[in-house]
Amino acid sequence: MMTKKHNILILSAGRRVELVQAFRKALLRHIVEARVFTTDLHPGLSAACLVSDHGFKAPRVTAPEYIDYLLELCLEQKVGMVMPTIDIELNILALNRERFEAEGIHLVISNYELVAACRDKRKTAETYSKLKIEQPTIYSKNNLQFPCFCKPYDGSGSIGALALYTPDMLSQELLEDEKNMFMELISNEYSEYTVDAYYDRSSKLCCLVPRERIEVREGEVSKGATRKNYVYKYLRCRLERLEGARGCITVQVFANPEDESIKALEINPRFGGGFPLTHAAGANYPDWLIREYFLNECIDFYDGWESNMLMLRYDAKVIVHEN
Repeated sequence: MMTKKHNILILSAGRRVELVQAFRKALLRHIVEARVFTTDLHPGLSAACLVSDHGFKAPRVTAPEYIDYLLELCLEQKVGMVMPTIDIELNILALNRERFEAEGIHLVISNYELVAACRDKRKTAETYSKLKIEQPTIYSKNNLQFPCFCKPYDGSGSIGALALYTPDMLSQELLEDEKNMFMELISNEYSEYTVDAYYDRSSKLCCLVPRERIEVREGEVSKGATRKNYVYKYLRCRLERLEGARGCITVQVFANPEDESIKALEINPRFGGGFPLTHAAGANYPDWLIREYFLNECIDFYDGWESNMLMLRYDAKVIVHEN
């Protein structure tokens, strides 16, 4: 039976115009009267907010009133599903998921334990080990090997990450920063992949779409292609169940086409910026979310998406009259 609340709220929408459009198209297929709402710090300057049915100004994720604001907004606007999109909001949302569920609102986010492990790259390494997925070697600060890669264990969007090719590039400041971790530097022989996985409410894998990141601009893929290759085969069995996972999960790996080796890096329990390519290839996650959470349908495993589909992004615009 369809829930009484069936509008969708996409948080921190920013530039995610295509994600808004994908959810709107899916709603039109199943629940014509439903709407897609968005939030942002500056909705008047957010392209996604301007193309959604309404964009709401939200407080900062770190503000004490953030959760109360979201819950009140959902109740006022008859929101039945909330979709996070950025890393910094995941922990606080996961901690409050049951509070939203008690009001009949599906906050589609993984369990807090998994989210916390994904946000701390040291714990992410432990998760990959349990899944028997290979990863770069992590070095002790007392036994560094060069070249190596330095990054904050709770970083996002490559902020603070840098390659250290020789010992003289290592400053005392980098070494003493408690948040920095050091790992094996992946060679240029490897290609970077982001893998969009869909997990149902019981944490069962329903779809897996590897996207090769051919070109990246400002941390987001600008040229990419879907690949049903050795990366898919390697991860398909290992990611069959990820305890506590729900909805779209993005997995980042490096893959060597010569020996087909894999080095896994991160897990992000949210939609990735390159998801529009996965959607275009036929893996319709917004549609499945609506069917699963609003229409109470079971989602079967799907591997009928198109491989070798190429996405070439370009800049577009949204024009509004300020007055």
